[in-house]
This record gives sequence, structure tokens and C-alpha cells, in this order.
Amino acid sequence: MRWRRARARLAAVAAAATMMIAGAVVPAATAASVPGWLSTKGSTIVTASGSPYVIKATAWFGMETSNCAPHGLWSISLDEGLDAIAAMGFNTIRLPFSNECLAAKSSNSINAAVNPGLISLSPLKLMDTVIARAKAHGLSVILDRHRPDSGAQSELWYTSQYSEKRWIDDWKMLAARYKNEPAVIGADLHNEPHGPACWNCGDASRDWRAAATRAGNAVLSVNPKLLIIVEGVENQGDGTATWWGGGLKDVRSAPVTLSVKNRVVYSPHDYPATVHQQPWFSAPNYPDNLEGIWDANWGYLVRQNIAPVLLGEFGTKLETESDRAWLKTLVAYLAKTKMSYAYWSFNPNSGDTGGLVTDDWRTWQTAKLAALRPILTPSPASTPKPTSTSKPTVTPKPTSTPKPTATPKPTATPKPTTTPKPTSSPRPPASASPRPAGITASWIPQSAWGEGYVAEIEVTATGPVSRWQVSFEAPGTTSVSNAWGMSCRLSGTTVTCQSADWASTLAPGQTVRVGLQAVATKAPSSPKLSVAAS
Repeated sequence: MRWRRARARLAAVAAAATMMIAGAVVPAATAASVPGWLSTKGSTIVTASGSPYVIKATAWFGMETSNCAPHGLWSISLDEGLDAIAAMGFNTIRLPFSNECLAAKSSNSINAAVNPGLISLSPLKLMDTVIARAKAHGLSVILDRHRPDSGAQSELWYTSQYSEKRWIDDWKMLAARYKNEPAVIGADLHNEPHGPACWNCGDASRDWRAAATRAGNAVLSVNPKLLIIVEGVENQGDGTATWWGGGLKDVRSAPVTLSVKNRVVYSPHDYPATVHQQPWFSAPNYPDNLEGIWDANWGYLVRQNIAPVLLGEFGTKLETESDRAWLKTLVAYLAKTKMSYAYWSFNPNSGDTGGLVTDDWRTWQTAKLAALRPILTPSPASTPKPTSTSKPTVTPKPTSTPKPTATPKPTATPKPTTTPKPTSSPRPPASASPRPAGITASWIPQSAWGEGYVAEIEVTATGPVSRWQVSFEAPGTTSVSNAWGMSCRLSGTTVTCQSADWASTLAPGQTVRVGLQAVATKAPSSPKLSVAAS
């Protein structure tokens, strides 16, 4: 696949021309064409001319969280992030959002010194800007309805607060808003149906296939040129379970059929053992067994020329031999089948996968990019590949910008019901003599700015733990706006955080990294942590 962001020097304009994109100046030399509207033919995604096209995406998350903005804009400019993504060899951004953020009046945690034109924008206008700037960098955009509200991933496409009607109405609004913008190529209808969600079970309250059909037809009634991206379910009709959104076995007998032909792309998610210890990771023939599992759950759709597949999420910190084997096998599978994909994530602050850049949001994760190289094709004209300590020479780097991580996204099965994905170390065997519950904790500052801070806390269990608590003094803190892996409250100047969801139950020796974002006039630099566990 040709690198979509090839820096073609158009003779007539290359000398000095620039483009104004949503209030920002983007050099015309960096502008590149996007493929435009896409459709499907058998198991292949094709351009308007009929040429095969592979979507090579990475997710830049944050617009689905309480920030209502892509994370990292406290450290880098929007254009700097997009330039890095394009330089890595991707041609598309998967942009998660929540319905709550679509209706919000403002976003937060954007550094005005680095992104001065974004501070005053509503989340919806910020989405306009992200799309416009992505297009200027030769990147297409897939809109991903990641969750209804900004607090947690939902099992189904609706909740008591956000109805199916609201879900469909918002999708129709977005389809109309970008009807004349061919950089917006697809609608990922709902992220990771799981739990009670079923495929073609006939129960209207939980039949994801039927709901996806209703929503897909509604979107196409407004813009018939969009790809409709349909994820799978966790629990399949034959009784087998896989990742949230990962099961598509039942498409064989019950496909999604829409009013406009050649628009459906199926999108499973897949993760390694460090995200969750699925049974196939401990099989004696691992990792040779993986291809058969993928074929059975979703790969057959491409193998048998039934429909295209976009592997909508996969990612790893690449810290264990098992994970390295998983990624190597998966990349070879994607290359062999020529499937589209969306790597999770560009962000470094996805707790158990990390990202494609380190916590400074600039230094490339070269080991991961090397592992992805068989399915990425960066231009020879791109900036030199940075080493693990170097930074890509793209947009000038502000020196006054804080360099944090922020709220991560939920994981695959079993996923937390809060914002992030958990960071977890493989659990060691239990000791012969049970130890009392206990933890140690360390403070890891991530960023601070005039109105708040982001920090993480690394918690390690010294014995079996079912609940834990960390508290610290934080003068100047006025509220805790977000937390992952724990719930936090402020009383006077004391912040007390209780374990929650995926970070609650810990085995001896297990480490998790949790975090919080606070509104404050100053950030604690190295507070003394008081801990308790049971």
C-alpha cells in the first residue's frame, strides 16, 4: 500500500504556499490526498476506481472520556500528533467519541500555549478540526462511537441514560455533518458489545445484529457513501466466548444486510495474554493455534471472500515473550490476508497496552513499530526513524509543555467498566504460606498545568488483596475530575482513593498502575502515600 502521506512537492505551490486548516497553519507541502469514499467488493475494501485499499489505522483516544478531547494535547499540538501518525505509515485515524461529549459545551486539558486555537471549541467543533487537520496530513478518519457517556464502556448500544434513539439520532447528525467530507470514511457503530449482547438471537433488547442493521440503515439514509463498521459480540451462538466485540462466527448464517449494498465491514478486537489470560494462550501449541482461532471467529469472512474485516483493536506493551509471539503471529496473519486494521493506540496512556509513543507523546516506540513494519509502509521521504531515545523531527517541539499521561480506555474481556484499560503484570504463583493482605504504592507525576494535574499511582500487592486504599495530602486541589482503576474523593486537602473494577483484586506480587486527573492550582510533587488493604 502506498503511503498516503507521501510528501509530493507540487511545483506550482511548493515554494511558499500554506493551507489554513480550522485556524491552524499547515504547510501545503505536508498536504496529501485521502482515498475518498470507499466501498466493498467481496472481502476487499475498494476505492471509487475499484482499486483494493487497506485501511491502516491507529486510535487516538480521549474524545470519549471526560476530557472530551484527544489526549496528549496538554503536551503536543494536534498537528504534531497527526504528523507523527502519518510518518509512522498509517493512513487513517480511528477517533473514539462518546454521546455525552457530542453534546458538551467544552473540552478540557488542552494546553493553550501549544494548541491556542482549540481551547474555545466545543467537542463537536473540535471533532471538525481533528478531521480537517487529519485530512491535511493525508489521513482518513473512522468515527468510533466508543461509549454512551464518558465514564464507562456499556455492554449494549444503549443505557438508561442514553437510549437507542439518541444513539441513532447522533449517528444521523454526524452523517449529515460530514456528508460532503470524504475524509470521514466510516462509522464504527458501537464499541465492543459484550455481556448479554447477542447475534441474531431475536431479543430486541440485546440483539446486536438487529440494532446494527437499524443504525446502519439510518446512517446510510443520510450518507449512502459511508462504510458501516460492525463489531462482533463476546458470547457467540455456539456457546464460545472471546474478546469484547471479538466474536463474528454467526455472521456466516446471519450477516448484516443493509439498504445500500457493499457498505458493511466487520470489525473484531483481539488482545494478548497480558490483557486477559484467555484459554488459548496456555495451549501447548501456542502460538501456532492462533490462526485457527482467528479463522473460526472472524478470519473466515476474508478467507472465504464473504466480507471485509477491519481488526478494530489490537495492542500490547510488548514486554513478555507471549505477547511478542502473539503480535508477530497476528501481524503475519494480517499481512497474509491483507486485512485492514486499527492499532490500539497512538496514546501512551492506555494502561495495559501503552502506545506508539512514550509518555512524552513524542518519542516513538520503535520496537512496536518494527513489529508492525510488515504491514506499515512509511514513505522513504518521511522523517528518519527515531531510536528509542530520539524524537521525530516534525512540528517544532514546545519546551514549556507538560508531558503527562491521562485517562486510559477499557480493556478486552474481562474489561473494566471505567475509562481505562488496566496495566497489570503477569501474576506469579501463590506462595506456599499465604501472606497477609498488603500493598506498596508509589507516586508517578505525569503533568501539571495552571488549572490541574494528572498523576498515576503504581500499586503492588505484597499479599492477596481484594480491596485497597491510598490517600495523600493535596493542598490546592479543588476536585478530582477523573480516575481510572480507583474512585477518588476530596475531603479538605486530603484525596482518598479506593480501588475499583479491574484494579481491586490483586495477587501477591501483582502490580497495577492506576491514575487520576484533578482540578488544582498546584500539583503535589511527591506526596506521602498512606495505604491500606484487605
